[in-house]
Amino acid sequence: MKRFSRLFITLDQTTKTSAKTVALAEYFRDAPDADRLWTIALLSGRRPKRTVNAARLSEWAAEVAGLPMWLFQSSYDVVGDLAETIHLVLPEPERTSDRSLSDWIADIRALSTQDEADRKAAVLDAWTRLGGTERFVFNKLITGGFRVGVSRKLMTRALAQATGIAEPELAHRLMGNWTPETTSYAALITAPDPDADLSRPYPFCLAHGVEGDPAVLGPPDDWLAEWKWDGIRGQLILRGGQHHLWSRGEELMTDRFPEFARVRDFLPDGTVIDGEVLAWDAASGQPMRFAALQTRIGRKTVPKKVLADAPAILRAYDLLEHDGTDIRARPFAERRARLEDVLRDLPPEAPVQPSPLIPFDGWDALGDIRATARDHAAEGLMLKRADSPYHVGRKRGDWWKWKLDPLSIDAVMVYAQAGHGRRANLYTDFTFAVWKGPDLVPFTKAYSGLTDEEFRKITHWVRRNTLERFGPVRRVPPHHVFEIGFEGIQKSTRHKSGVALRFPRMLRWRHDKTVDQANTHDDLLEMLDLYG
Repeated sequence: MKRFSRLFITLDQTTKTSAKTVALAEYFRDAPDADRLWTIALLSGRRPKRTVNAARLSEWAAEVAGLPMWLFQSSYDVVGDLAETIHLVLPEPERTSDRSLSDWIADIRALSTQDEADRKAAVLDAWTRLGGTERFVFNKLITGGFRVGVSRKLMTRALAQATGIAEPELAHRLMGNWTPETTSYAALITAPDPDADLSRPYPFCLAHGVEGDPAVLGPPDDWLAEWKWDGIRGQLILRGGQHHLWSRGEELMTDRFPEFARVRDFLPDGTVIDGEVLAWDAASGQPMRFAALQTRIGRKTVPKKVLADAPAILRAYDLLEHDGTDIRARPFAERRARLEDVLRDLPPEAPVQPSPLIPFDGWDALGDIRATARDHAAEGLMLKRADSPYHVGRKRGDWWKWKLDPLSIDAVMVYAQAGHGRRANLYTDFTFAVWKGPDLVPFTKAYSGLTDEEFRKITHWVRRNTLERFGPVRRVPPHHVFEIGFEGIQKSTRHKSGVALRFPRMLRWRHDKTVDQANTHDDLLEMLDLYG
């Protein structure tokens, strides 16, 4: 744990990518295999599940620190992070410990099978043996909120330096449904069995957003265009007589989309397709709105009615594996031709269809096509260089997303809440309202889009103008107007306004508008009719 805590401090205290890479590489060279495996897991989002809820941890920490709960809670509101609050209020440890990271994680995982008295005794014992950063890291692990400013790509780069294995190969080995409980460092990294996980997807190739005129990308003849669909990015894998469907977030979705089982009747083994999962309206030949697909997200089993109301298909973008051979290094135009060849003879009822390429004569003509994207239930266009390989992650230059400008509405800030982490002392999470007659009706929350300086200014105003407090939330007078951008709007029975926004964020602080100039609830309903 001491070695991992030193690594954590180094990663947390520097913003230099090179320094983080060096620190990680040194750690991966020297740490025990079990700790290396858990570090890879933590930095790729495979954190241990929370085994003690926040309320119990707060009670136990307040008790050990000799604080009344109201004072502990007030401290938590100011700090904004439970693990750090506990770390700050606890007395110095009585003993020291040389146990490893993997040993402590094993203890944390074991708490799930213990009764509350034993859980409390184990946690308090850990607090008496861990001090400084070690205690903070332990608290982060037990609350299930461990995060550090290291991207998966940076971690993979450091691991490549430590092992001598090429980055793209490591990125592929780290994909899939593995956990530290189901594999070892050797099996995952140094000597993987190629047949051990036939379901393993490839790392997704990602795009940058077009900024300004796409003509700066060069001759249009070098590019292929297609719609940017509003669904779930996924890889459909056929290997070993089985099929698997993965999301871009490395979530296995096979059971949630049982209609894809039919692909085994139509597509050959050794095929991997990159595409977009969409809820599909066969009558119109167009995707349904994302809200229809949402009825299937998060379900372990999908009822027949939901299957009938929102049948899914895969709009295929790219062919990554053909006849069992990885073809990602081949040019996109070639992969695309092979994809169309593979899909050419599929019957209409097959749940996979190619996403059509869009012919265009020049950038201005393509801009006119892009303007019609919402008519096709799309978010905009994808632009892919014809000679581009299928990169790992986001590589600037070859793939671009040219999205429509977001929908927007001017709204009034009515509630504010402090952020977390480095923003724990700033008010960054806001609730916004629109006019409904003489009243302001809350309709969305947003927490991104402003600069640090703007967050500091609004925080100063919130502290001086709070009307009421509800724990960490502050009610403020209706004074400030913000332009709220969003990607979609849909009906919602969970919200008083009757609508819910997709990906809301603050586009700008409208100093030029007064509160009475904010939009109305009728404006939202009109948008719902047009785009919902």
